[in-house]
Amino acid sequence: MDVTLLGTGAPEGLPRPDCPCAACAAARGPAVRAATALLVDGALLLDLTPGTVQAAARAGRSLGGVRQVLLTHPHDGPPVEVPPGLPSAGRVPDGRELTLISGHRVRAVPMDAPGTGYEVASPEGATLLYLPPGGAPAGLGGPRRPYGMVLADVVGRPDALARLREAGAIGPETELVAVHLDHGVPPGAELDRRLAAAGARAVPDGTTLAVGARPGPPPLPRRTLMTGGARSGKSLEAERRLESYPGVVYVATGGTRAGDPEWADRVGAHRERRPSSWRTEETCDLVPLLAAEGPPLLVDCLSLWLTDAMDRVGAWDDEVWEKSGRRELRERVGGLVAAVRATRRTVVAVTNETGSGVVPATASGRRFRDELGRLNAAFAGECEQVVLVVAGQALVLRG
Repeated sequence: MDVTLLGTGAPEGLPRPDCPCAACAAARGPAVRAATALLVDGALLLDLTPGTVQAAARAGRSLGGVRQVLLTHPHDGPPVEVPPGLPSAGRVPDGRELTLISGHRVRAVPMDAPGTGYEVASPEGATLLYLPPGGAPAGLGGPRRPYGMVLADVVGRPDALARLREAGAIGPETELVAVHLDHGVPPGAELDRRLAAAGARAVPDGTTLAVGARPGPPPLPRRTLMTGGARSGKSLEAERRLESYPGVVYVATGGTRAGDPEWADRVGAHRERRPSSWRTEETCDLVPLLAAEGPPLLVDCLSLWLTDAMDRVGAWDDEVWEKSGRRELRERVGGLVAAVRATRRTVVAVTNETGSGVVPATASGRRFRDELGRLNAAFAGECEQVVLVVAGQALVLRG
């Protein structure tokens, strides 16, 4: 089954008309995207958009064999004129199935937002799932066989991929293609990096893909370290890495602080933006979690883990530090680094980048700065990817 992406953008396209934002200003050449529309084996057109005939011609495709035109979402503005020779556009009621004269079977999948998703099966048995902008499946039932391809709003609704993964509808061999790309997406290579974290990719308008022909999603870094300054966006960037996966274990090393409402507000803000399918562990005992089998781990953060470790070895007292604290801390850090090296889990860890500003005024402050720098370097040495986040921008240092 071949799918030609006549467009890959949001309903208003990219760039949006008369929009001065940075993403629209950077959308040039292959980054220009018409509203998403798919041509399946020349027989089925999913979403009818302005300029469909011209888009097909640019892609070297004809619409002469189209037998069915289906819409996935409400279209604002004046009705789109149906080109001569094409059948009228319509929508299939949720849960209903139709069979085309070409032998393709199309089933309407209910969404949790206005719109309809479509599951398409070719006569040969290849399958794809196409979701509307801003939509995720409302109910998938029991375990399912993986689709050969899923085309969805990856950036806008990463939780849709998490639901599909949890239901078994996305497997190792499923190709994930991002569509409905709007000006809210980061421009350039940052878009490719963010999509890769979800196991997806974007392609230029006019691309034709064969369902089931690709061996699987691009390889992902299994261990990632996110570092950056205060309020740089490093925690949000770490969460984005895993937001399309279900059952993530969020390891909060900060715990609770009685009588500190500001800290409670920080913890609450983090909790509110996590997907509801994630589970939280409040602990600094990271080695057993790294050694166990299980879903991905998000550790936030190593600097608080180090604070706890230094508390435990008495590192703040100069005499204790020289007598035993330095040695005991090195053992704890060594154990953590060894566990990261040996783990089979997907791990994204967050840490603070210190030492780039004012030198701490106390010996204990300088001690913490130095030990955190050593910990970050050792932990990063065991990671396939290291990312520095500055002013909300992710700079890949490795991987």
